[in-house]
Amino acid sequence: MKFLDSAKVYIRSGNGGAGSIAFRREKFVEFGGPNGGNGGRGGDVIVECVDGLNTLIDYRYQQHFKAGTGQHGMGQNRTGSDGTDAVLKVPVGTQIFEDDGETLIADFTEVGQRITLLEGGNGGFGNAHFKSSTNQAPRRANPGLPGEEKWIWLRLKLIADAGLVGLPNAGKSTFLSAVTAAKPKIADYPFTTLHPGLGVVRAGNREFVLADIPGLIEGASEGAGLGDRFLGHVERCGVLVHLVDGTQDDVAGAYKTIRAELQAYGGGLAEKEEILALNKIDALDPETLKERAEALEKASGGTILTISGATGLNVEKVLYGVLDVLDHNKDNEARSSKVEAQEKWEP
Repeated sequence: MKFLDSAKVYIRSGNGGAGSIAFRREKFVEFGGPNGGNGGRGGDVIVECVDGLNTLIDYRYQQHFKAGTGQHGMGQNRTGSDGTDAVLKVPVGTQIFEDDGETLIADFTEVGQRITLLEGGNGGFGNAHFKSSTNQAPRRANPGLPGEEKWIWLRLKLIADAGLVGLPNAGKSTFLSAVTAAKPKIADYPFTTLHPGLGVVRAGNREFVLADIPGLIEGASEGAGLGDRFLGHVERCGVLVHLVDGTQDDVAGAYKTIRAELQAYGGGLAEKEEILALNKIDALDPETLKERAEALEKASGGTILTISGATGLNVEKVLYGVLDVLDHNKDNEARSSKVEAQEKWEP
């Protein structure tokens, strides 16, 4: 299945049905009178978050969604049936934006969430609605109200606990395949990964979801390479795993390039907890490894890990480091929720 994380669709709610003009005409019935029924209500446009989807590929083949029109009213005081709703099913992590691409309408983070984007038009009143003591034979009925329409953007941001970032060929896909059951494409040329990937990591008796995104290069925020739009898939992550290719000469420059692109992208990525690892150390001699590890540690101003995704050397240290950060974030959230609850408490 092809991965698609952005789609523009047209939605329109249903028109309301028109009211009916009718009169009762029956033999041997002394009093007739108006009996035109009301029109049915137009269908709504609803977005629902469902399980079993991980891409927006369905919206590549259908971009127009229209709810049903309400049925017109009929004689004998019969109300028209309501129009059918148009339901758009999206995966967890989908965000809905207005046509400008910036105004957020909804953010789906849990299965089962539903939102009505457009409401259908109300049905018109039949002539039975207008009868009164002074107007016993009204010959008027209302038309149904028209539905609403607009274009919206659907954008998918993967739900993952941790995200892999780095330059192309930093070994991100190799790392993902080593610690999960995912089978990403791996090759010795840049931009092997063209679409984000997910995998479930099992460390001890714990599990977390790890996301791999295409590599970034200098100027990605300005459109160089594949751009930086894939960074949206790690916005929700609790921690970033930053891999630096140890076989390149300027490891400090590689680190600073990625940090600059994270800062340019925004979204709070530059402030997220980061686990920095020097990768591919199996291809380095001890002297070169020591030199490049010291250069990277000096550039980052913190501690680093030296690993090899291909051989699995020290990979567990990264995984348990991720778990420590996730536990710390969870404790902070629980503490913040407790403080908020205490502040809201009133005797």
